[in-house]
Amino acid sequence: MIKKTEKNFKNYCVSNSLRVTPPRLSAFKIVQSAKTPITAYEVLERMGKDIKNPKPPTAYRALDFLTQNGFAHRIESLNAYVYCDSDHKHKGSQFMICDSCKQVEEIHLCDLPDTLKEKLYSQNFCLKYWNIEAHGRCSKCRGTDPDCCKDTACDS
Repeated sequence: MIKKTEKNFKNYCVSNSLRVTPPRLSAFKIVQSAKTPITAYEVLERMGKDIKNPKPPTAYRALDFLTQNGFAHRIESLNAYVYCDSDHKHKGSQFMICDSCKQVEEIHLCDLPDTLKEKLYSQNFCLKYWNIEAHGRCSKCRGTDPDCCKDTACDS
């Protein structure tokens, strides 16, 4: 799978006149292959296998490139990054984050919920981008625990 997505990454860069630098390609491969969200310092550490003595700014610049071009998302609450396998760019991202196993699932709501749109409009707020991070327990970690969702944000 990495070969196919790596080819797509390179094709995207070429078609958009963007350079495919060793740090960008290394960060792409690292984030794409991570099973759970990965921090910049974890990316930096793994970059050391491909690039001689990388420094923190190298990793941060590569991760910024990935997020700006839709190849990765930053999970703010975890200060970490996840691969984006969507075939389209989006102005907002939404994630379900399991606090037990650390798995993250992107929800792919392409439109802002109407109630949020109305609130932004009523406050004359100009939205640049939006992220929603829902923390809880995934179905695997939750299992059959009947008390799992009592007294949660869903009970409003």
